[in-house]
Amino acid sequence: MIIRSKAPLRIGLTGGGTDLNTYCDKYTGFVLNTTISLYVHCTIKEREDNKVVFESTDHDQILELESEESFILNGYMDLYKGIYNRLVKDYVKKSLSFSLLTYSDVPSGSGLGGSSTLVVAIIKAFVEWLNLPLGEYDIARLAFDIEREDIGIVGGAQDQYAATFGGFNFMEFYAAKRVVVNPLRVKNWIIDELEASMVLYFTNITRQASQIEQEKKSLLDNKKSLEAMHEVKEDAILMKEALLKGDIKNFALILGKSWEAKKKVSKSISNSEIDKIYNIAIENGAYSGKVSGAGGGGFMFFMVEPTKKLQLIRELNKQQGEVINFEFVKDGTKGWKI
Repeated sequence: MIIRSKAPLRIGLTGGGTDLNTYCDKYTGFVLNTTISLYVHCTIKEREDNKVVFESTDHDQILELESEESFILNGYMDLYKGIYNRLVKDYVKKSLSFSLLTYSDVPSGSGLGGSSTLVVAIIKAFVEWLNLPLGEYDIARLAFDIEREDIGIVGGAQDQYAATFGGFNFMEFYAAKRVVVNPLRVKNWIIDELEASMVLYFTNITRQASQIEQEKKSLLDNKKSLEAMHEVKEDAILMKEALLKGDIKNFALILGKSWEAKKKVSKSISNSEIDKIYNIAIENGAYSGKVSGAGGGGFMFFMVEPTKKLQLIRELNKQQGEVINFEFVKDGTKGWKI
């Protein structure tokens, strides 16, 4: 039997960072995000030889193991082993034999929630294969627990929930890992106008999001950083309202304001290359923009008057990165059997 799954990557519109436990446990976090037509893909094939094979084709990594109920986490493909360990421990209660292959439509360190989306896609494939009784909240919470607690990767929780639920969501993050996902009923014409007004640009700068997130956590004792986080959180509420009303110009203005606030949280969120790209975009018709994700590199996106979009794309493509075509998608992770 062959099982496949995919999970969509997300654009963090605003509020990112307020989903870190050091912030939301005290103040409650709000995040606005949306999923796009770029995915992480997973395939599982059953085996008869008592082997487990993990393969990440986009990272040129492969690991073959004798099937056991638990694998040691030693720094190599720990996400894969950690998912297997938790699923066997909590649900399957016995060793499995299979080959598991993954790849992503974008490079790692892209700022689109890649590692968390990978975990969601793999869990979804196991859910489909083993008929596990896991709903959307269950998958997202399990992905969070595996990545943040079992493996110890620092970060928030928005990525797991975005990949699982899909679509435009306003997310609330409370103490004790309580999360409420509010799917937004955005009218089709608003989605079309937002697509027409947005340019997604890969900077060709990859970075370790966990390092930046760890720095954010340490800076929350700093008054200036904390006030900036409060501002980013408030912007999530304002941007949600602008989105639902179809006020794209105001949406763009809030986005620019939120980016300025986010840069006050940590010096590592932006750098000279990101600032250069941002200024080029503004000079060529963009209203505003920001880095998606933790910051420091990866993908940026810009809001622009649709009639000026082509000019902006041409100028951005003259830089070291490239503009990537995308659409917004409404569905979260999917799995199917062949």
